[in-house]
Amino acid sequence: MKEDEKADRRAIYIPDDVAEAAAVPDDLDSDVDDVEYGVPDTNRRRRAGAVYLVAAVGVGLLIAGGFLLQPMWWTATAVLVAVGVYHFIAGWSLTIREDRALEVANRAVAFPVGHASASLGFTGWRARPVWNVLVFSADEPPSERGLVRIDGIDGSVVDSYVEEIPEA
Repeated sequence: MKEDEKADRRAIYIPDDVAEAAAVPDDLDSDVDDVEYGVPDTNRRRRAGAVYLVAAVGVGLLIAGGFLLQPMWWTATAVLVAVGVYHFIAGWSLTIREDRALEVANRAVAFPVGHASASLGFTGWRARPVWNVLVFSADEPPSERGLVRIDGIDGSVVDSYVEEIPEA
């Protein structure tokens, strides 16, 4: 892959000479696989929930068949059902991706944004996804910074905080 093509990708890029000098393993070098990195959708929790519920049905059938007679198996079944149901209700579909969260954060602050970084967090007992976007002003060195929290479901600004960076 050409250097200009690598620079255009929206992935972590490590120049070849730096990767070789630092002995970066292949599984950490984004240039080895030609696939862009993306945060997995949180609705994958539903698959785990399905596994727990299938296990609960399996244990329930063994109890009904008389193979598991100890009362603790009823408790195990109840726990499997509870965990499975929780995974289903906490399996939000992440509709706002990182690039969209960065755009929303850029509009939410009063200064032109230079560098920015987004990380996904969760809030509440249902683990609703929230993007935490750290933004810095475009001047060099940055004179302002801010944290903008964006809902991962509807894209609304949950909270924001902006402050001036004191000169050193």
